[in-house]
Amino acid sequence: MGGPSQTPAIVLVMGVSGSGKSSAGILLAERLGVPFLEGDDLHPAVNRAKMAAGRPLTEEDRLPWLEAVSAWIEQAWASRSGGVVACSALRYRYRQMFRRAGPGVWLLHLALDEATARRRVAGRTAHFMPAALVDSQYAVLEPLRPDEPGLTLDADASLQTIVDRAEAALRGLGRATGEHP
Repeated sequence: MGGPSQTPAIVLVMGVSGSGKSSAGILLAERLGVPFLEGDDLHPAVNRAKMAAGRPLTEEDRLPWLEAVSAWIEQAWASRSGGVVACSALRYRYRQMFRRAGPGVWLLHLALDEATARRRVAGRTAHFMPAALVDSQYAVLEPLRPDEPGLTLDADASLQTIVDRAEAALRGLGRATGEHP
């Protein structure tokens, strides 16, 4: 899948809780043959406890997590291994931080209506994020801007459709192999 001048893409699968970031990210990483990172795994224990208690994170709470995700992206870019990371990345400035860490970051926004997100999150049993915090995520969500490389897809589509469309978009841009600029 490309010669020595090519590096696998770094894809950031973003969206609110319940949008299917992890499921889509795992499958997309398998398709692209790159590592997958569940961004939630990098949250400090104190952040997980705070969210589990139904309290939204502050900007100060998020900073160590954002820095950890950025470090992973930077390493994936520097090593030319590529990768897919599932991360809410709700704010434009967070995504800019990630794009500075790896200039080859491509964004896949899984858009979902609030009622469906709340229902999906309420149905999960093994996750620290409660449905009560879904509203806080929509309060800060900033959809992709025209200057951001990526694609917004309906998170209600089948997982197969989401991954097929993302992979096709990456290939159409020459980014399935994430060529360094």
